[in-house]
Amino acid sequence: MQPLEDKDDMYANLPPILAMVIPILAIVMGIGYAMLATWLRYQRRKEVYEMHHRERMLAIERGMEVPPLPPHVFSDFDHKAAVEFAEVASRAGYFIRSPLRRALVWILGGIALLVALYLNYGPTTAAWALIPIAMGLANLGFYLAEARSRPSGPGNPEPDGKPKSPGATPF
Repeated sequence: MQPLEDKDDMYANLPPILAMVIPILAIVMGIGYAMLATWLRYQRRKEVYEMHHRERMLAIERGMEVPPLPPHVFSDFDHKAAVEFAEVASRAGYFIRSPLRRALVWILGGIALLVALYLNYGPTTAAWALIPIAMGLANLGFYLAEARSRPSGPGNPEPDGKPKSPGATPF
């Protein structure tokens, strides 16, 4: 039986071992994930081709006119599914459409990051928080320039893409 002091020495070699295992594991898992995604896409396309082939063969056997394959079968990008996802996500409010909203998120997030970094690490590290603040200011400038160049009126949409109603108030 080992004394208790020797158990502490047993864990002394753990950090160098983990330093080697973690990158190797990350590389293997990353390549494995890419291979799995490729294989799953191949299987899905194979099933679609088989289904279309069976459908075409049944149509030929029954003497029906064989329709051509739809163009999305030959492309990797499923445009219809992407459009449906975008519509559902926009209805749910997942997309930030307004440049003003995007600007406020960047600016306020940058200020929060600035305060957190300044309190915990000092002014040198907190200077990195100026990057999201600058991005927010750029979005704010874009919003103001777009609002100034577009005449507002009942038929013209606001910069966030939503039409302005005739009796709408700004707030």
